Amino acid sequence: MATPDEFQNDADVVTAIERRATPPATPLATTPIGTLTTVGLAAVALSACGGGDDSAPQAFSNLQSAVSDSSLLRVGAAHSSAAATRVPDSEAFMNWAETNFSSFFPGHQPTLSGDGYVFRAYPNGNFIGVAGQDIYLLGPVSDGVLTRIGTLADFASSVYPDTPNAFPANDAEAARFLLQAQFSASDAEIAAVRAKGYAAWLDEQFSSPPGTKGWDWLTTNSYGTVDSNKYYDSSAPGDYMIWNQLMTAPDALRKRVALALSEFFVVSLSGLDFSWRSHAMAHYWDILVGNAFGNYRTLLEEVTLSPAMGYYLNTKGNKKENSSGRQPDENYAREVMQLFSIGLFGMDLGGTEHRDNLGNKLETYTASDVSNLARVFTGYDFDQSQNVDTIVDGGRKVPNTAFTRLPMSFKPSDHSTLAASFLGTTIAAGTPGPQALKTALDTLFNHPNVAPFIGKQMIQRLVTSNPSYGYVARVAAVFNNNGAGVRGDLKSMFKAILLDDEARNAKGLSQPLFGKLREPMLRLVQWGRTFGLTSTAGTWKIGDLSNPATQLSQSPLRSPSVFNYFRPGYVPPSSALTAMQSVAPEFQIVSESSVGGYLNYIQNVIQNGINSDLKAAYTSELALVTDASALVARLNLVLCAGQLSNATQTLIVNALNANAVTSTSSTSAKLNRVAAAVLLVMACPEYLAQK
Repeated sequence: MATPDEFQNDADVVTAIERRATPPATPLATTPIGTLTTVGLAAVALSACGGGDDSAPQAFSNLQSAVSDSSLLRVGAAHSSAAATRVPDSEAFMNWAETNFSSFFPGHQPTLSGDGYVFRAYPNGNFIGVAGQDIYLLGPVSDGVLTRIGTLADFASSVYPDTPNAFPANDAEAARFLLQAQFSASDAEIAAVRAKGYAAWLDEQFSSPPGTKGWDWLTTNSYGTVDSNKYYDSSAPGDYMIWNQLMTAPDALRKRVALALSEFFVVSLSGLDFSWRSHAMAHYWDILVGNAFGNYRTLLEEVTLSPAMGYYLNTKGNKKENSSGRQPDENYAREVMQLFSIGLFGMDLGGTEHRDNLGNKLETYTASDVSNLARVFTGYDFDQSQNVDTIVDGGRKVPNTAFTRLPMSFKPSDHSTLAASFLGTTIAAGTPGPQALKTALDTLFNHPNVAPFIGKQMIQRLVTSNPSYGYVARVAAVFNNNGAGVRGDLKSMFKAILLDDEARNAKGLSQPLFGKLREPMLRLVQWGRTFGLTSTAGTWKIGDLSNPATQLSQSPLRSPSVFNYFRPGYVPPSSALTAMQSVAPEFQIVSESSVGGYLNYIQNVIQNGINSDLKAAYTSELALVTDASALVARLNLVLCAGQLSNATQTLIVNALNANAVTSTSSTSAKLNRVAAAVLLVMACPEYLAQK
């Protein structure tokens, strides 16, 4: 075999490859490993050496021994019930190797390619490469010998092992899972997860029927009637609708996922100002719910054509350019790329942003991409084909609610007929609008950024603010291919998020950067579901709670802008997180005012209910009220998944015992103790930081 120094150009490489006949691996004793530092030479080293030697050197024998140790498999696992039968691709294998054997393969290196090989080169002189299904090592890790270590299939059970903890070991582990997957953890739900296991429980929830649609709930409760209440001009029914959905819907997993999606595909009630805005918002919510376990591509199109999004980001009424200088509105074209699909900067599978040689981030799109894509989103408006007006207020025409749940209709005369070139795609001049829209959305859907962009943010919403590179890459890989060749399968993506070893492993409980700040609106929903909140009148009149001084600083479907309440990359200024280059998105809505506002609001709610119609039952807690230790232990489980320290529990128990409560105490005294216990738990840092 020729040494790399003998090759002067790519033609020499090709000639050598064409002549080789799969010789055994040749020691590189006469070739300094340090010379193998360029893409071309590394490709030569891998390509010209053929199939390699099946006998691994001692250095890799040690690695193989480590691989066989199941305790090391937990780090890189993306668990599922059929995980061991899934063959990893080259990216998944190399990501796994970097995660589990960082001393051999330090840092995340870019994937290079040449002459049928894909490979990564490391600063310590090691290379790892894949040709077809065969895996090769070169460098100190293999004693300087190009070594074939097996096939991708050989490592399937290592890269995708059957999870050793498919069932929670105790109630706390089950509760922790439930509080990531949905809003609360009841005794029955904890028992169900323990009995069925994580994956089986998820599959059962995936197949459960959806609850009542938000749009239907509004209509059933007469919020779609034209009368003196003037609900057609009010956003309040939209608040009632979403709180009812979050507090009562039986399909809690679906609703939790939809809420996470609502913080990605943002539309805000506060930004809608047209007749029946609450119904339009309810239908938008129903779109998120209906596609939560569906496909991203379908969701993207339904979001794009929804009346709520059309109004919010100006697609409604957007018209083509004209001779007087009018240009298509660019708002949706910009945000659908920046926020709903590919993000501002290029990134690899694990979410690491691409940079040029000077360290500058590489942008995904240009101003020209925006202006060209904007042409696609012209010609759409509310579909009033089913409208029947009602005359009010001395002649005002109020439409019926039908248009609020119809996709926007297309008017060809308002659509731009110019060619549109963006992201490497060109839509020819004169292309019909619906066809142009399909091409545009397909282009966005197939962009490599989509998987890590949405995957990382959904991990942040459900599990942890700072997922590892490997966690993001594993979830993104599932988005790209659910195992059956389907791209964009959200059900598989969310399952991967919740079953990943990084989410399930108890190590996260002791890692300072694992977890996230509980969003204020989630705290209230958890309180309501956990303690039996009911609306006696069935109206669920909970309004906008986003006032930071007196309420929660946050309310569902009420974002102050299309950028949500907080950005995924937010770092609290002048904090320890800054030095650690770590993010804490939810802290963007934390201030001295908001902390006091939350405590005052939640104290009153816990004690007195949200209003005279909405009160909690506290049935299970009242049964334990005379035993402060038992009461706190229960709250630790259902609110904190067992994450309160012994010291914190002792402090709370001692505070409760300062006022004795016995079986003969008054009802108010018993309720006061329960309320005090709940408040002390929901105010402590170990509750606020969900791990």
